[in-house]
Amino acid sequence: MEQVLEVIYRDGVFTPLKPPDLLEDQRLKITLHIPEGKRVNPSLAAWQAVYAGLSEDDIAEIETLALNREHFAPERG
Repeated sequence: MEQVLEVIYRDGVFTPLKPPDLLEDQRLKITLHIPEGKRVNPSLAAWQAVYAGLSEDDIAEIETLALNREHFAPERG
């Protein structure tokens, strides 16, 4: 028997997007098909995780501070 399931892979776990028609504790062989253009850049995913759980206002404040270069350059006198 063959089923096609859409899953998301997160934190080392494949999670089905819809409940599969399987018995509990059933052993399976899985073949992965990664659609073209659907692969997430690991660096981008890591940077996006920095903002996880923050409000839009918090994100805007962080980005404003990050773009203000006077905090990064030594004072010249």
